Amino acid sequence: MIWIDRKWSSPLLALALAVIVFAVPASAELGGTISTIQADQLKMGASRQVTSTSGYQLHEMQSPQGIRVREYASPNGIVFGVTWNGPWMPDLRQLLGPYFNQYMVAAQGKKAARGPVSIQLPGLIVERGGHARSFFGRAYVPQMIPQGVTADAIQ
Repeated sequence: MIWIDRKWSSPLLALALAVIVFAVPASAELGGTISTIQADQLKMGASRQVTSTSGYQLHEMQSPQGIRVREYASPNGIVFGVTWNGPWMPDLRQLLGPYFNQYMVAAQGKKAARGPVSIQLPGLIVERGGHARSFFGRAYVPQMIPQGVTADAIQ
């Protein structure tokens, strides 16, 4: 049994919680691999259906809360696009992964605007919109889209 002095219990508890939170395995993300899609499915508690098409695999997940996430993986197993829709916004930090900070910087100038938001950067496209109980969006990296596949496939 471990004994902790009460005066240290709050800082130690906070440290322990921080370690647990930051030790969570990586989730599926733009630029991630198929193995990260499986981690995302578990994190969402979602069912998953995989469809193979010419040029990519579509991994469609449906959470019990009604959020649908589609992740598009190239033949080499890299996620080049994601879409979402549902009653709540999904965790964009999770879905955009290393592109999240780039997205946030670009989106800051668009926060005052009402309606859909479209971010078009050389290495990242993000389109999102909706209202309470009905959110939607898509994000992709144009340079990662497999040959023979167009951005219109990401829907």
